[in-house]
Amino acid sequence: MTVKVFVIAGEPSGDRLAASAMAGLKSLTDVEFRGVGGALMAQEGLQSQFPMSELTLMGLFEVLPKYFHLKRRIREVAEAILAWEPDVVLTVDAPDFCLRVAEIVKARSNIRICHYVAPTVWAWRPKRALKMAARVDQVLALFPFEPPYFETVGLRCDFVGHPVVAEPTASPEEAQGFRNLYGISDDAPLILVLPGSRQGEVSRLAPVFGQSLHIFAAGRPETRVVIPVAHGVEDAVREATKNWPCKPVLIRPDDKGAKRAAFRAADMALAASGTVSLELAAADTPMVVAYRMNRLTEEIMRRKLLVDTVTLVNLVSDTRHVEEFLGPQCRPASIASALARAYLRPQDQRAALATTMERLGQGGEAPGLRAARAILDGLGRP
Repeated sequence: MTVKVFVIAGEPSGDRLAASAMAGLKSLTDVEFRGVGGALMAQEGLQSQFPMSELTLMGLFEVLPKYFHLKRRIREVAEAILAWEPDVVLTVDAPDFCLRVAEIVKARSNIRICHYVAPTVWAWRPKRALKMAARVDQVLALFPFEPPYFETVGLRCDFVGHPVVAEPTASPEEAQGFRNLYGISDDAPLILVLPGSRQGEVSRLAPVFGQSLHIFAAGRPETRVVIPVAHGVEDAVREATKNWPCKPVLIRPDDKGAKRAAFRAADMALAASGTVSLELAAADTPMVVAYRMNRLTEEIMRRKLLVDTVTLVNLVSDTRHVEEFLGPQCRPASIASALARAYLRPQDQRAALATTMERLGQGGEAPGLRAARAILDGLGRP
């Protein structure tokens, strides 16, 4: 019997997750897809109801001009679900859109709804778990510590693994080839710098990162720096780093092979807070994490944050070996000292990096396949 799955993703990361789950479902059962998604979901057989790009919005000022258009799309998607009567609706991240659709569908039907990517209720706003329980039947979590937060409010939550474990990593030979290509000797400290993927992050972090590198390199003049540049911030990074003491090698956003090689070749990384710490763990690269926001946001976060670290490697491994410098602690001298410790004692982090990857599902079934099994189990299908 064919399983009918309505899938919704609103951004590129969700497109990747949804496509992996769709591939997993196709490998396990006969399935028919409808919904909204991107190019990767189209490769798995989805004809999107409208372009996913309409939902890929960031920030208040980007959303406001399209507010009424988005409300109309929410209603259209909900009506399409109700008319088709799928066995399950799979919503992937994009909670502002997906959960509003789910609310309408739940108010008018008993259609099962499964949401992929649990909100970070463990970090702040824990009441979101209870709110979600009224809208969805099942959550698919990326992190192994997340299920209890939802199960306590009666919502099924399955840990299915993080997509980072399925991403390719560079070989030692590719890492050595990267060093050779740029004339970086084996005994020269190579620092991977990751100042964020948004203009605001780059403008706030690049000056601090540059001063930190200046201090670190003062006694190590052979230090080299490489920056894999994110889409949309190439010019900002180039301008912000033009006077850095160590002229950085900039890797283009579309050069994935060079980025993987740089991650593996680096002795350590200086990174903005975020999921990039998991990419570094996959490459076995020790790191220092630093981040600044505007002062009002920092104060709000300080009051509401429920955890003592925001670095995912620390949280998943249940250690605190990755040093982080957030808000007022994001100072060049402190960061430079941490970089020196990471360079001289990389072994202090490596066990935590390995534990992180193991707990995220490395070596087991692909996360997309695990997600598919959880979805079918929720439907009572073998």
